[in-house]
Amino acid sequence: MRITTAPQSAAVDLARRRRQYVVSMTARSVCFLGAVLAGPGVLRWVLIAAAVLLPSFAVIAANAAMPRKPGSDLQPGASDRRELAS
Repeated sequence: MRITTAPQSAAVDLARRRRQYVVSMTARSVCFLGAVLAGPGVLRWVLIAAAVLLPSFAVIAANAAMPRKPGSDLQPGASDRRELAS
């Protein structure tokens, strides 16, 4: 159970976005390589289109902050609980 509505740390969020970006750019490199190896035909143009369009989607996804998870709000009545005595 979460006791705060604070998001995960910036370091965790940044690591997640970096991983996602690296995976996207790896897929782009594979598309370029596949386009070279595919030879003439429709597949080559599909792979080139994917390699050209993928960076824009990767940047948008990498810049998106981590969404709030459902249920991250404070529990109702949590402030009614008694505190420990000092």
